[in-house]
Order: sequence, then C-alpha cells, then structure tokens
Amino acid sequence: IDAIKYTYSLALLTFSFVIVMAAIGTGKTLANEDEYAIPKPVAIALFWLSMIEGGQGALVALQQTPPEQYAQSHPISLKNTKLAHDGDNMERFIVGRQFLVVLIIFTLNMCGAAIKGAAVLDLSKGINDVFLAEALAMILVTVNLGQLTAQVNAADCMLDFINNHFMLFSTYVSLGIEASGLLHSVYLVQYAFSAITGQPIETNEPARDGIKNALFWGRVVMSLAILGFSLAVVFDALIKGWTGMWEAVPSWAAMVIVFLVLLPFVGIMEGMQIAAFAVVKLDEEEYKNTHKIAYLNCQLLFAGKNLGRFLIGRQLCVCACMFVAARCFSINKSHEDIKAGETSFEASDGFQSFLNTGLLGAVVTTSLGCLIWRIIASSYPLMFLSNPVIYITIHLCLLLESTGICSASWALGKVHRSIAGFQPDEVY
Repeated sequence: IDAIKYTYSLALLTFSFVIVMAAIGTGKTLANEDEYAIPKPVAIALFWLSMIEGGQGALVALQQTPPEQYAQSHPISLKNTKLAHDGDNMERFIVGRQFLVVLIIFTLNMCGAAIKGAAVLDLSKGINDVFLAEALAMILVTVNLGQLTAQVNAADCMLDFINNHFMLFSTYVSLGIEASGLLHSVYLVQYAFSAITGQPIETNEPARDGIKNALFWGRVVMSLAILGFSLAVVFDALIKGWTGMWEAVPSWAAMVIVFLVLLPFVGIMEGMQIAAFAVVKLDEEEYKNTHKIAYLNCQLLFAGKNLGRFLIGRQLCVCACMFVAARCFSINKSHEDIKAGETSFEASDGFQSFLNTGLLGAVVTTSLGCLIWRIIASSYPLMFLSNPVIYITIHLCLLLESTGICSASWALGKVHRSIAGFQPDEVY
C-alpha cells in the first residue's frame, strides 16, 4: 500500500509541478501576465521555505543538546544554535520566522495564481479549474517540496540540516523581523494571559531597563497601528471585491468566511501543534476527569502513530488555508477598478503598488491567524484542547494523511538525504 501511495503521490506532484511551471512560463499567472518570466522566484521561495521549516524543528530540538558535542563536527550549526538559543531569541526567532513563512506562501500564491480563464498544456477545463484556478497544483508543490521533505530530514538529521550559512542568514532575518516590532502587538495577548493567570512570563533574560521598556512598548503601539491599518485595507478590498475571493461570494459573506471561519480554523491548527507537544509530557490521570474533552482528543491524537500522521495532515491543511488566506487578503492588481486607476483610500499609485504586494495581508494572517493562537495554546494547552471542534479537526488531518497525497515527501526526503550526504544525529 505504501508503494502505491508513493507512486501516485510522486506522479501527482510531478503533474502539479509541470502545470505550475507551464503557467508561469507562458505568462498565465498574476505575477507575470504582462510579460513572460522564468520561474526563479518560485525556486528561491520554495528553497527558503524548506530551510526555515526544517530549521525551526532542528533549532527547537537541539536546545537540550550540549553544544560541545557538535562544536567540532558542525561549526556552522554551532553558530546557529548559539544565536537562536541566546536569551529569549528562540521565541523571537519563532515569531519572525512565522511571518516569513506566511510572506513566502503569499509570494508563491502571487507567482502561481492563475489569471482568469488560464489554460495550459491543452488540458480540459475541469483540470485547469482544479489545479490552476483553485491553486491545488501550487499547494501540492509547496507542501511537498517546500515543507514536508525538509521536515522529514530535519527530524533525524538536525545537525547536518542547519550546518550551512543560508540557515544562519535565515535565523538573522527572522530575528530582524521580530526586532522591527512589526508583530509586537501579539505580545499584548501574552501579557493579558499572564495577568489573568497570575503567572509571570517565563524569560531567560534580566528585566528590561527603562530605555528597553520604552522601546518595547513603543514597538507594541507601532505594531497595533500597522495591524489596524492592515485590517482597514483588507476590509476595504473585501468590500470592493478587489481581492482574489471567488466572484460568487458576496462581500458580507466574504467577511464572515475570512474572519469567523478561515482565521480561527488556521489558528486552531497552529495552536493544536503547540498544545499537543505540551500535553504529551503530562500524565493523563492529571486531566482525565477535569478536562474530559481534552482527554478524548488526546486519546485519539496519541493513539499508535496518529501524532505523526496528524502532523502531516495538519501541514497540508495549514498550507491550503494559507493559500486561501493569500487569495482573500491580497489585492488583485488585474481587477478592472485597479487598472482604471482606483486606489485604496485614495492612495497614490506608488503606495497602491505597495498595497498590492499582499504584505499587509501577511501581517493580518500572521498576527490573527497564527501567533495569537499559539500564545493561547502555550498558556492553556488543556483548555485549548477542550474545544470539541478539535476532535473533528484531528479526524480531518488523519483523513488527509491516509490518502497518501503527501507521501512523495518521504521518497523525496530519502533522495535529498542521499544527495546532501546527511547523516542521522546519532552518528555524531
């Protein structure tokens, strides 16, 4: 059965990759409808995505490993871990890296999103609609090549995976994004839960002095202003129908779908991973009677190989949701109103070009659809897992994994490991 899954998954991935490249190469996407472009941005984005997806798992797992054990064999890995594990840098890295992941997926959506009526390779309208118009091909390429393959190898070959300067560069970029204050608004949630529970926020650094405190809260205020403006732009675009939201969906329904269904669902998926790894360390007798729904969810999640299967299905689900979010939050520069010269809030053409990049949509998705939910799950893992919707979500993820649609990542992982010469960490 596994061989069958590997075969059809690889065939489907190859087919999807060919379709995406054909659309990009013939100018059938929103990014290059006016001029044909070679698919270099897609290759760079996928490579970078794979690096930070696998790199995060490696950096988190290596926190408990003494650096002297790999200082000689992996000098660049040592630089990575020293930087990421210094003080509270691991938390900062995760915040910055999350925005980078969302931004890369938004970029991939822009590069692979087909223009209206796009058709390639003389395929039937139905196939073009499913794989191009609905972005299934781009989703499969992204989740297999840009996420799961890297995560498979990084799980067993952590030291080899991050022993390169590009991962070190990515760590600096992630820390730089966090330091900019762009996402500092999410820390308000952290402080709110600390106040509610009466538990101090865990930190590996001394208390901030007056200047650092002023800089921190100044960035929080700036981040709130940016988030507010980003929401205003997104609301305006959704109301005017300027986004990639399906034409049949009215504006009011689009608002409901995006903010009451899509973002909470993405948040649940993001928080479940954090909560699961927090609860797995607990004795189930501690919460069996006090958190019955959480107990039932954990019984399903931790049965047999379900946790690993859930994580694979979850990755596919999150990736698909991110592409939908990119579609809903990014302004379609090909819209007739945009081409006619209309702009958001009567902005200049130059500023409208900036809004069209989807950067503000990435801010909304990262803040409201990812980081806030992660903080809640980290603070209250059992309460988070007490949501009945999570039981259905686990089954959905297990169902997606059982289809074998992402089995190609295991085969590609073996090929990548062989080419790169990766060795299991136990070797070192």
